[in-house]
Amino acid sequence: MSSPNRGGELARDETPAERVDRNFNELLGELRIALPGVQVLFAFLLTVPFAQRFSELTGFQRGLYFAVLLLTALACALLIAPTAYHRLQFRRGRKEEILFFANRAAVLGLAALASAMTGAVLLITDLLFGIAAAIPVGAGAALMFASLWYLLPLHRGRRSPVDRGHPRAG
Repeated sequence: MSSPNRGGELARDETPAERVDRNFNELLGELRIALPGVQVLFAFLLTVPFAQRFSELTGFQRGLYFAVLLLTALACALLIAPTAYHRLQFRRGRKEEILFFANRAAVLGLAALASAMTGAVLLITDLLFGIAAAIPVGAGAALMFASLWYLLPLHRGRRSPVDRGHPRAG
């Protein structure tokens, strides 16, 4: 039976190098899930200014659109950065450093993506129903992303090591 180690993971029969390799592969798998969505959102946003109704947007809506575009570009850059970092450093014996950077970039990339998606929800709701509806819907979207992507995992991480070691606990 495995027990949690100091970092909260279940103890495994692996060397530190094997653990870094496993963690890096897990992170890459997670990025493979996030990247297509970011890329589709970015591609869609690039086409929006060429739509007929774009010229009818208010100044607020244009500003919000531009902020969403920039946040999506930032999310793309941060979520793809681990690949570039790894490619330039992989044969230099710096895998743990690469993993540390990749983890930070992924967390920041997800924050930028959550912000971009919240902004997109705010923009579309404003276009469809007006600002009075857009504010609570946008706040709800922000709360949803914050809760599911950050608050819930951080809260679960605060549980006792015994709870974290239970197979159903996490």
